[in-house]
Amino acid sequence: MNPSLRHHAETTVDDVSERPTRTALVLGGGGSTGNAWLIGVVAGLFDAGIDVTDADLTIGTSAGSTAAAQFAGATPTELLAAVLAADVQPLTGPSGPDRGRNAAGSVADHLERLRALIASAVDQADLRRRVGARALELEAASPETRQAQWRATVASRLPSPEWPGRRILITAVDAETGAPIVFDRDSGIDLVDAVAASCSSGAAYRVDGHAYIDGGFRSNAENADLASGCARVLVLSPFGGRSLVPASWGTHLATQLDELRARGSGVETIVPDRAAEHLFGANGMDPTLRPPAARAGYDQGRALADRVAEFWR
Repeated sequence: MNPSLRHHAETTVDDVSERPTRTALVLGGGGSTGNAWLIGVVAGLFDAGIDVTDADLTIGTSAGSTAAAQFAGATPTELLAAVLAADVQPLTGPSGPDRGRNAAGSVADHLERLRALIASAVDQADLRRRVGARALELEAASPETRQAQWRATVASRLPSPEWPGRRILITAVDAETGAPIVFDRDSGIDLVDAVAASCSSGAAYRVDGHAYIDGGFRSNAENADLASGCARVLVLSPFGGRSLVPASWGTHLATQLDELRARGSGVETIVPDRAAEHLFGANGMDPTLRPPAARAGYDQGRALADRVAEFWR
């Protein structure tokens, strides 16, 4: 094993049980629009006087890993302003390593392939191995410049490339073994690489020779179980806790939340309003929908501020 990655095995936070006031913010995956919605919700809460980015622990998966890194380097208000001011253009075809994959038709194709892999898998571990094998095939067929371009894209989204002082966990999956992975500031890799790995839903992404895929395949798009031992857990789920895998696999968000509560954690969950549901899923990679997703999240954050304040403080 590469010495620089000696700490990258999965960890949990059971040790926090000795500190019953510890808080956790869980930022789920959900594509480009999901990232914008997360920023909007947190900005709405922030402008109402509740700063949930001061959580003792932040768990980020896929688009949520990007948000976690963004909150570490800029205020929610600054991030929201950047989303709303961005000059976004519709996706009309491939332009760069992942742009074609992100087009609406490609998202639909991706979901169809994923459903087929799920249908052939016996459990989540088997699914991770199957998705990893497919990601390695896509990596082998990708242009040599893809990795560098994807890393540059991720880096451009982060206000700072440095891991923050407070604890952030970023999820991923080892593409070669299917093993679940959790990165933190002691993992020996750059924050940019951790986020790029967590968001790699197509071809595998390599860090020091190790290949990784999207953290949403670890268990689900939220991975809220990593907050085990925290007294208060706030979960932001762009997908609304929905999952394509069978409930019998035991990886659904609802199952994880029940387990957290059974172990003594207080849990609150925020999901998109019904009126905003069309902004996610198959439309989740449409950049023109980022501003409305952010505004929808902001309105929710402001509307839920009193409830969250009572829970968080």
